[in-house]
Amino acid sequence: IVSASPERFLSVRDGLVETRPIKGTRPRSSDEAVDRTARDELCRSDKDRAENVMIVDLLRNDLSRVCQIDSVLVRDLCRLESYRHVHHLVSVVEGRLEKNRGPIDLIRAAFPGGSITGAPKVRAMEIIAELEPTARGPYCGSLGYIGFDGSMDLSILIRTITAGRGWWQAPVGGGIVAQSDPRREYEETWHKAEGLLQAMCR
Repeated sequence: IVSASPERFLSVRDGLVETRPIKGTRPRSSDEAVDRTARDELCRSDKDRAENVMIVDLLRNDLSRVCQIDSVLVRDLCRLESYRHVHHLVSVVEGRLEKNRGPIDLIRAAFPGGSITGAPKVRAMEIIAELEPTARGPYCGSLGYIGFDGSMDLSILIRTITAGRGWWQAPVGGGIVAQSDPRREYEETWHKAEGLLQAMCR
């Protein structure tokens, strides 16, 4: 597994929990005007914002299962982050673990990440199992560490290459909602894969 994931699923530092869901993507361009237009369009997109807010709400609920009462808050909502190949909308949700809870409790409460299942989570996973012809394997799982001091940092395994038995794979995908345009969703998957494919071909 080789991962360049920009998405933090869960981190814990001194009992403070953070999750940073990504929902909303536009391609970058070497033309500054085109790049600015794509960025501005993403920031104004009701569809992408609604999708991001839906997942923020799901993650707030997940964190509330193991965090102190009234400690869960949205630090940033739909903040623009720009990477080499894409712009993303990223939100930051924080909470403080209950005194008797640790990283494993948090994983049990929140895994798999809502940004890659959708909402409602259980029904979304059932639909994924019905419609996707093969298992995802590591893709959309998590990778990271849990420290002896109770710290933790896990990513969502997107922008990730898996290899084995002579093959390499770079799975990509996107969230589908009622307002999704199939052509745009298809194009978005290629934009997400671009950096990985370039790296694999070097």
